[in-house]
Amino acid sequence: MSVKVRFAPSPTGKLHVGNVRTALVNYLFAKGQGGKFVLRIDDTDLVRSTKESEDNIEIDLKWLGMDWDERYNQSKRFDRYEAAAEKLKASGRLYPCYETAEELDLRRKVQLSRGMPPIYDRAALKLTDEQKAAYEAEGRKPHWRFKLEGKRVAWEDLARGHAEVDTASMSDPVLIRADGLFLYTLPSVVDDIDMEITHIIRGEDHVTNTGAQIEIFEALGAKMPGFAHMPLLVGADGSALSKRLGSLAIMDMRTDGYEPIAITSHLGKIGTSDNLEIAASMQELGEGFSFSKMGRSPARYDEADLGRLNAQALQVMPYEVAKPRLAELDVDLGEEFWNAVRPNLNFFKEVEGLAAIVNGPITPVIEDAAFAEAALKLLPEEIGADVWSVWTGAVKAGTGAKGKGLFMPLRLALTGQAHGPDMGAIVPMIPRERLVARLKGETA
Repeated sequence: MSVKVRFAPSPTGKLHVGNVRTALVNYLFAKGQGGKFVLRIDDTDLVRSTKESEDNIEIDLKWLGMDWDERYNQSKRFDRYEAAAEKLKASGRLYPCYETAEELDLRRKVQLSRGMPPIYDRAALKLTDEQKAAYEAEGRKPHWRFKLEGKRVAWEDLARGHAEVDTASMSDPVLIRADGLFLYTLPSVVDDIDMEITHIIRGEDHVTNTGAQIEIFEALGAKMPGFAHMPLLVGADGSALSKRLGSLAIMDMRTDGYEPIAITSHLGKIGTSDNLEIAASMQELGEGFSFSKMGRSPARYDEADLGRLNAQALQVMPYEVAKPRLAELDVDLGEEFWNAVRPNLNFFKEVEGLAAIVNGPITPVIEDAAFAEAALKLLPEEIGADVWSVWTGAVKAGTGAKGKGLFMPLRLALTGQAHGPDMGAIVPMIPRERLVARLKGETA
């Protein structure tokens, strides 16, 4: 059976790491098996959905390397949902309810006060045609509930193993609101049937929903797909991540300078038995993905780990990949320069500051003017590839300085920084007149 999965975001805001992890696991599972990845925009809420959010979802997914094989908008498929609703009504599985939100809330409070579970009591099923007509005459519009069979629904979950939900412990879910708006559940099932989705992969907070959705698949005469319910993301300290998701939008992370492969490597490997290391490509991530590697504990999202992976991504980035980005920043100083500075980068944009070591201007830090003057006198006339070792050897012999006392003053004078690229690699790239000026304490 060919694998076909879907990612169905609502275009009502920015994609964040929680959304993207779901999309990524779907993508990796499908691509690792030569399957298809479907992007399905859940824009049935015509009031809250925006074209801007929809466009940004596409931009984010493509930037991360997750292109889709098929794409749909649910807002263009209302006729299919209407047809399914009519079929369920005809079979008695979808029934009208006239209670207001306030009446339902009061009923739940009474049930809880009596120690009863707050489950809908199906009072609407007892309404006569006359009572329904009376409600309609009042101006009430019905919402529509799906009548559950009240049975144990079981499936073999790819992430959790054997799973069961007792639909007798659930309220009949509302599928259509009083204003006629389809809620998530029915369009999702109808689309999964029409698009021949083979596996539904999402967070474990949907396990209970799955019990109801399986009954809807059965009521519509459709084959049940496979399911996988992943543990949710939590913060590095184990606390809920949901309150911080607004600050973890992919759009903002792109602006902050994170590399897409760092984000996908992080989200694709946390919560699994894989080592948390940078992947060479999305293809490699897909080939290595397996639900058998996924643990049952929540996956910890640690920004420190993401930062480490981001640095790793830059450290292994070949010059031909970096070249157009260097040119865009006007700091393409050649392959030797890139190879010299990439071990010191946490974010690509930091290369601008390192290019200044070669191009200037740098304000030197002179801790000992006499030492700098002595070093200047010993600076070779020809700045060759081995200038750093030749020069420091001469300075050591002439001043007696050694170790940190030799190398740190020279680094500070030539780069203005206590840490940075290998001096043996970077100094030969700096024009001699600039080295001279900096040793004199001049900005150059």
